Amino acid sequence: MEDNRGNDRDEIYSQRVKAGKRTYFFDVKATKSNDYYLTITESKRRVKDDSFVYEKHKIFLYKEDFAKFVEALNQAVDHVKHDLMSDVDFSQFEVETSESRFDDELKWE
Repeated sequence: MEDNRGNDRDEIYSQRVKAGKRTYFFDVKATKSNDYYLTITESKRRVKDDSFVYEKHKIFLYKEDFAKFVEALNQAVDHVKHDLMSDVDFSQFEVETSESRFDDELKWE
């Protein structure tokens, strides 16, 4: 079990994405000085003995790295879509949302 005393701040915003056996959490949190950062958590449910346990991996992303992170993510996804798997119709994996703020690229406002 992780000891998160003092590390977990109040969540300002949270978005959950279910993806098969994995769930991704995008949480905006505040520092003591009211600066904001994003945590991206991957949670995987695993069977252990006769019960389930959750294995978690977390990334902390700070405001000064938002643009670089989004650019690198978009470039990596585009490389897979256009260079490695150009024969796959990725539109079958798209999810329609009522708040369709993102077109083909992620944008930080």
